[in-house]
Amino acid sequence: MNETQILDTVIVGGGAAGLTAAQVLGRARRTVTVVDAGAPRNAPAEHMHGYLGHDGLDPAELLAIGRREAQAYGVRILAGAATGVRREGEVLVVTVGDEELRARTLLVATGLRDVLPAIDGVVERFGRDALHCPFCHGYEVRDRPLAVIGGEIAAMSVHQALLIPQWSRDLIFFTNGLEVDDADRAKISARGTRIVDGAVAGLVVEDDALRAVRLADGTEIEREAVFVGPRLEPQDELLRALGAERVAAGPFPTVPVDPMGAVAGQSGVWAAGNVVNPMAQVIVAAGAGSVAATAISAHLLERDIATDLARGAQ
Repeated sequence: MNETQILDTVIVGGGAAGLTAAQVLGRARRTVTVVDAGAPRNAPAEHMHGYLGHDGLDPAELLAIGRREAQAYGVRILAGAATGVRREGEVLVVTVGDEELRARTLLVATGLRDVLPAIDGVVERFGRDALHCPFCHGYEVRDRPLAVIGGEIAAMSVHQALLIPQWSRDLIFFTNGLEVDDADRAKISARGTRIVDGAVAGLVVEDDALRAVRLADGTEIEREAVFVGPRLEPQDELLRALGAERVAAGPFPTVPVDPMGAVAGQSGVWAAGNVVNPMAQVIVAAGAGSVAATAISAHLLERDIATDLARGAQ
């Protein structure tokens, strides 16, 4: 690419939100580069669900399809991580390695990091039989001996303990040091869930499958899958580098955006997907990318019209 070229849009993030937006803008004949660090949040998962027409598809295959589709409309996919962004007048400059991308608009779709509990075995088994989303994985472990392990966000762990009996009535809630009040304990017990207090030391794995949860006192309680509540950390460094600030929204502080994904106080900047909506599943993130792309297209059209009118007036 010509280093002096000013693109219509740079999209940082090659997941469902970023690639959907890229396809929409590519079809609108806009010049678009997607910066893809190649580290999707759902990489540990072997399948995804709740995405119409793609139920059970390997998430990596969805992204491969998305890249091919976007490239068919002239979108450039640039492998690498965006390490910085700045403004030069009305132009946004994104740094990727030793290359600088200059664009009229920016869409940040960088997702989030799952910060998992420091329990032996959770990281290694995450996405397999250490899970976080029952809507994503609950059906696959239905009617099996399950557990919820208390995590950093108490409200999420209690919610999981109340929700997961929809998939299996053989459920144990390991509080793992969480303070659970009497009202929540009564609700959890009423759902038929056993509550076990005390710290969890780790997961017991045999033959590449979870066999039990091990407590700090050495007790092992047989389970075949566990649900944990990670802390959700938005990867919004680029947005904050431009001056955007997170706002507390329940347990998940995020940079605020309007219904079209425009970042508050940041002209020409949009965000979509988990970076601003930690609870968005893949299909929701893709939809947000599409919505943001139409807003970016409208913004660019307004600028194009203003330029054409100025040129005609000369």
